Amino acid sequence: QVHFVESGGGSVQPGGSLRLSCAASGTSSNIYRMGWYRQAPGKQRELVADVTLGSTINYAESVKGRFTIFRTNAKNTLYLQMNSLKPEDTAVYYCNSVPKYYYWGQGTRVTVSS
Repeated sequence: QVHFVESGGGSVQPGGSLRLSCAASGTSSNIYRMGWYRQAPGKQRELVADVTLGSTINYAESVKGRFTIFRTNAKNTLYLQMNSLKPEDTAVYYCNSVPKYYYWGQGTRVTVSS
């Protein structure tokens, strides 16, 4: 079974930046398509960005131009660089395969507030 450990969240002011990291363990092979999901209070979890082993990338419209997803295939590690953060980016962020197949990790909380 694959386990995800997310980190890098925190509290920032609007316009600030954060870099999230996700380490996947428990698998000897790379996951073809990995993504960052988020769940804001009172809302459903949504996919915000994903990347394949071949570096094909997709972003949700709400984060295009502000977030950058990248991965290190050798270590099955996923990152999300978040710039120009907005209050509506406040959520718990998770990583998983796309489509989601494995159990969720504990997530990392991002709070954007002045």
